[in-house]
Amino acid sequence: MKKILILLIVLISIFLRFYRLNDYPALNADEAAIGYNAYSLIQTGRDEHGNSWPIHFQSFNDYKPGLYFYLVIPFVKSLGLNEWAVRIPGAVLGVATVLVLYFLVKEIFEDEKLALLSSFFLAISPWHIHFSRGGWEVNSATFFITTGVLFLIRAVKNPKIYNLAFSVLALTLSLYTYHAARVIVPLLVFGLLFAYWKQVKQNLKLFLFAGVAALILLVPLAKDFTKGQMASRAAGVGLFADSGPLARIQEQRGEHQNYQGLVAKVLHNKAVNYGLAFAKNWLEHYEGEFLFVSGDIIQRNKVPETGQMYLLDIVFLVAGFVFIAKKSKGWAPILIWLLVAPVGAALTFQSPHALRAQNMVIPLVIISAYGLICLSALLHSLIKKKIVLDIIFLGFLVLFGWNFARYLHMYWFHMAKEYPFSSQYGVKELVSYVEENKDKFRKIWVTDRYDQPYILFLFYTKYPPDKFQKEHTLSPRDKYGFSTVRDFDKYHFEAIDFDKIRPDTPNTLIVGTDEEIHNEANIVKRIYGTNGYLYFEAVAN
Repeated sequence: MKKILILLIVLISIFLRFYRLNDYPALNADEAAIGYNAYSLIQTGRDEHGNSWPIHFQSFNDYKPGLYFYLVIPFVKSLGLNEWAVRIPGAVLGVATVLVLYFLVKEIFEDEKLALLSSFFLAISPWHIHFSRGGWEVNSATFFITTGVLFLIRAVKNPKIYNLAFSVLALTLSLYTYHAARVIVPLLVFGLLFAYWKQVKQNLKLFLFAGVAALILLVPLAKDFTKGQMASRAAGVGLFADSGPLARIQEQRGEHQNYQGLVAKVLHNKAVNYGLAFAKNWLEHYEGEFLFVSGDIIQRNKVPETGQMYLLDIVFLVAGFVFIAKKSKGWAPILIWLLVAPVGAALTFQSPHALRAQNMVIPLVIISAYGLICLSALLHSLIKKKIVLDIIFLGFLVLFGWNFARYLHMYWFHMAKEYPFSSQYGVKELVSYVEENKDKFRKIWVTDRYDQPYILFLFYTKYPPDKFQKEHTLSPRDKYGFSTVRDFDKYHFEAIDFDKIRPDTPNTLIVGTDEEIHNEANIVKRIYGTNGYLYFEAVAN
């Protein structure tokens, strides 16, 4: 029976992650960058900017961790450069995480029911589904972290070299996959070793050997991270990039009679103010609004009127924590994970951040599943009448079904309409139109109002990477730390100042937003996204 149940859970997770994976949501610039760079490596052995087999991909000068790019290569090679090729690895690893979680919970608690329910909760988790349905490196990192923890705990219970080898490999791969993992994984590993110190101490040499092996595997990453560009990008999104705490220091010291006095310096300084900023960021990931009501503040990372978890999970989590407090044995690894999970996100100036804290979903679904099981057992012990239990169970199913159905409705029907700029809808349709008509024009001027249009044009046109490497230049970094490409082939990408462009650009196709194009202009095509929203207007000059 358990094999049938786990098979059903896996099938549910496959459907939720693969259904219309190629066209919904629309491909975004980061995904296009992953696909095109994989395509470029296949064609030339170099990324879009001519770097040979990099560990971090320069891309928009944001230096993306490279492992997911390499996972995409076989799919681009076999399926061609398209949405399926970019997204299948993430969806597969999302499904695999559901299965790995089953074995992890079973390994820790030796509880079949808890393992199955935890796996099911992850299979239908809004947080996990969202980032499994796209080329999100974080989803791969969560898979590797979960797998690494599974084999680490197996190594604690059964100290064989192959268990530690698999753990070291998986955890190391997570560090090559996503930036936040580089903070989370060391803290999580040390926390778990502390929790299992009695067992670890008995096989200390084996664990020390595994640690040395991990350090050796991380040498290329450490070497790459010392480069100036990498350090600059990390600083650009880090907590210290926020000048707010510095301004607050000046304000607070200014309220003292002696601005340079010892009291002012001790109480108001970088350590205190940035420490408070970090604590605020970290705590925000446990707030009810983020978890159950509205989710991330960034539209690309969320579904309208939906938290990272279901509303009903409030009850299950509260019950879970209550019962864990009563019987805390064996829960140290999960609680440590829950505390560590948002640290990487808290060290940046955007918080709470569903993307950077995605691994937090693992301990949360386990606790939620435990809360439901304990509540069920409590009700069975308190209520003896079967009819009453059946009514309560039916009520639960109705509420649960409503929660799940509403999430799916908001995701599939409302997300693209209420958040029309959460992904790059309309660009695929624009590229198709422009490519059909490009021979009619000397120059094609495209607005850069929506993120990084050049990379989507490269992706959808399958522009020859060797040609692009020779003819393009990256712009200087903007105030957010990103660069872009303004020109390749006939294309120029820049904000549309219609009055300036039109007189000096004969035989040019000008593509802008509705706000950028004058109503009296000779509009030859209006480009709508699959969500029905008007994104672009093309003017023949």
